[in-house]
Amino acid sequence: MRKFRIIAMLAAAFWLGACGNTEDTGAGSTGDRPVVRMEVAGFGDITLELYPEYAPETVANFLGLVESGFYDGLTFHRIIDGFMIQGGDPDGNGTGGSGENIVGEFSANGHDNPLLHERGTISMARNMVSMDSASSQFFIMHQTGAFLDGDYAAFGRVIEGIEVVDAIVEAATAGQNGAVAPADQPVITRMVIE
Repeated sequence: MRKFRIIAMLAAAFWLGACGNTEDTGAGSTGDRPVVRMEVAGFGDITLELYPEYAPETVANFLGLVESGFYDGLTFHRIIDGFMIQGGDPDGNGTGGSGENIVGEFSANGHDNPLLHERGTISMARNMVSMDSASSQFFIMHQTGAFLDGDYAAFGRVIEGIEVVDAIVEAATAGQNGAVAPADQPVITRMVIE
């Protein structure tokens, strides 16, 4: 049932997009794309607009994890000022995932994905060994990181709450390579599909 709802949502987004609604409606409106609201304890909400037309498997995977409650209670375990905040690891240390990997939907892996790693972009984390190793970990760009373009699967952007990303970065006490001690990791209270 869950997969059917996600497939129906993606099909509706593609169908409605094909009906000529190509206008970028701005930060407060998303047209026909899926929207996810992430609640971060003590910081506020981050609202994400997702782009299934560029990364369909990535968006379907993310929505499925959101709908199942997978991200609820997980943390941002890696935070680098001027770069990004990373979360979605059930182990809280950068080594965990959902148990399933997805294909890397980016140009270096043979997929046409024009999304850039600009401030506010959400993208999938992966290991350096396999382009198809993304699972549940994601990162949100604090500042633009063009060196990631074409090598990581960007699949959406922050449309509300970029100041929450800034506040998370400002409050972070990160160590080497942005690692945050478990007791200091900002908690994703829950994510919901709007």
